[in-house]
Amino acid sequence: MSEKQKIKVLVVDDEPDIVEILKYNLQKEGYEVATAEDGIKAVKTAVKFQPDVILLDIMMPGQDGVETCLQIRQIPELKNAFVIFLTARMEEYSEVAAFDVGADDYITKPIKPRALMSRIAALFRRESKKEQEVSQIKIRDLVIDRGSYTINKSGKTITLPKKEFELLYFLAKNPNMVFSRDELLQNIWGSDVFVLARTVDVHIRKVREKIGEDYITTVKGVGYKFDLG
Repeated sequence: MSEKQKIKVLVVDDEPDIVEILKYNLQKEGYEVATAEDGIKAVKTAVKFQPDVILLDIMMPGQDGVETCLQIRQIPELKNAFVIFLTARMEEYSEVAAFDVGADDYITKPIKPRALMSRIAALFRRESKKEQEVSQIKIRDLVIDRGSYTINKSGKTITLPKKEFELLYFLAKNPNMVFSRDELLQNIWGSDVFVLARTVDVHIRKVREKIGEDYITTVKGVGYKFDLG
C-alpha cells in the first residue's frame, strides 16, 4: 500500500469526459477519488469526502469555480486542502481571481495526466518541508501559529487563508529582510507553479487588511519586508 492510497482527490468539472479521464488516471496512481459536476455539489461533496486535493474547473454553469473555492476556503475542516484550478482560459483575470480566493495551483486544459500527477506530488513535497519548520512565531504583538493557521493579535484570533498565512509566516520568520516578488513567489508558491507577480501584491493587501498596515512594509522598487517596528 503506497502513501498515495491514503490521499483523497475531489474532481470537479461539468465535462463528463474530463472527469472520467482524470478519475481513471488518479485511481491508477492509487488515489481515492470522488467527483462532482458543478460547484454546489462540489461544496457538499467536499464536506462529506474531506479531500486532500480538489481539482476544480473554473468555468462551470451556475456557480463557477472561483465562487466554489471561496466557499470551500471558508469551511474550517477544508482549510488545508490543496485546490488546483483547471481551465481552458489563460486570461490574467482568471489567474489572479483563482489565487485571490486561495488556489494552490493553476493548470490549463487540455490536461496531461502525467504532468498533473507531478504537480500534485510537488504540492505535497512543499508541504512536507513546511511541516518541519518552527510551528509558532512570536513577534511584536503577534503570535503566528502554523499548526492552526491562525494569528493571535493582542488576544484576538485572526484566521487567514493558507497562502496569505504562508506569506505572513515567511516574512515574519525573516524580519527586516527585503524579498522581491519573484523571491516570494518562489518560496510560497514554488518554482513549478506559474503565478503572476501581481498575485503577491493582492495577498499582501489582504494580509494588511486583516492584521493592520504597519507590519509588512513596501520597499519601493524592491519588494516587501516584515518590519520589527
